[in-house]
Amino acid sequence: MDNQRQDPKTKKPSSIETVSGIQITLIMLGILVTPVLLASASLGSSMPLPKTALVIAIGSLILTLLAMINISIGQIARLPTYGIIKYSFGNSGAILINILMAISLFGWITVTANSFGSSVQSLLANYGLNIPLYFIVPLGCIIFVGSTAFGFAVLGKITRFAIPIIITLMLSVLIIALKNAKPLEIAIDTLSFGAAVSTVVGTISVLVVTSADFGSFVHNRKHAILAGLLTFGLAYPALFFIGAVPSSLTGQSSLIAAMGIIGITLPAIILMIVACITGNAGNMFQGTLVVSTLLPSITKWKITAALGILAAIVGSFDITSLLVPFLLFLGIATPPLAGIYVADFILFRRKGYDESLLSNGPKVRIMTLLIWLVSSALGYATANNIFNLTFIPSLDSMLFASVAYIVLGKLLNNKPV
Repeated sequence: MDNQRQDPKTKKPSSIETVSGIQITLIMLGILVTPVLLASASLGSSMPLPKTALVIAIGSLILTLLAMINISIGQIARLPTYGIIKYSFGNSGAILINILMAISLFGWITVTANSFGSSVQSLLANYGLNIPLYFIVPLGCIIFVGSTAFGFAVLGKITRFAIPIIITLMLSVLIIALKNAKPLEIAIDTLSFGAAVSTVVGTISVLVVTSADFGSFVHNRKHAILAGLLTFGLAYPALFFIGAVPSSLTGQSSLIAAMGIIGITLPAIILMIVACITGNAGNMFQGTLVVSTLLPSITKWKITAALGILAAIVGSFDITSLLVPFLLFLGIATPPLAGIYVADFILFRRKGYDESLLSNGPKVRIMTLLIWLVSSALGYATANNIFNLTFIPSLDSMLFASVAYIVLGKLLNNKPV
């Protein structure tokens, strides 16, 4: 029975087969590579390489612990993230959170589509072809939609094929950069330590918070922990550091620009193209799941197609300048959600998720929403140095949300907040 999902109500095996932790790792890696390439270059150009390495290590440790817990909760619940969040926010309150998730995922779909267009544009320019983004980005979105429309099984096959190619290309970029780049005489250091860690966390915080989606497909608890550990404890920091090296050596805030100064851009361009395809296939898959809970009457393939059309339109404009503020926003507003539903699991759901409790409980849990809003505001305040707690705003917001939820739960005689 280990290779089958269990129905959360009957606890009997469902018709959907489960997968190993390694397969979940490959799928999540396919999703996170593009954000890593974009954010690591920006981070590497903002601080010296030794400081960058420390920032990446701390941010990855936070993500690893969260991912192992969240994937395990998904494995126990056999529910997507939205189904889990309902228990702490209420049926209607969870809609607001799902809108945030949808906006966040669409943001990454659009950023990735734009990166795909820019990468292909750079590749074609090497051969004397100047093709506008508004021609290239829609073609990319057709590929993304096609990769997503056939579901989870096809997504797994795509990542199994693409990840070895991506790893080979990243190692090639690293070797070329180390051999040919001349380090800056004066190291750039323009980003505070706390903001930098929040960028590392924020880069992929939506994937970590929604990693319960993948946990609902994993064999068992051991495989859930393995997936979190391999993805965020090993692969994520390694890929983030490799992506930061060229920009740290050149001061350029994009990988392709950095490799252009070094003198060899082709491996970086091909890397970005392959990473964008795997990344946006995963983004589209999760985005479709989230939007389908908001619009249950619309079939999923139509939602996927609509996301592709919108991404093709928005992604055809120059939006990369919005990336760092967008990441900082995600790094502050998203972690409290994980803090809350982890605390809710610790207090009330260790034996499972009983759906009858949703119909008997309030539609909106006002106190939980207030905890999330206050936690996000606290993270914003620490990010802007109004005051400091841990000096890592994303960690501040998550810990405050978790502790506040547990304390209020205890004050209410171990009842949901």
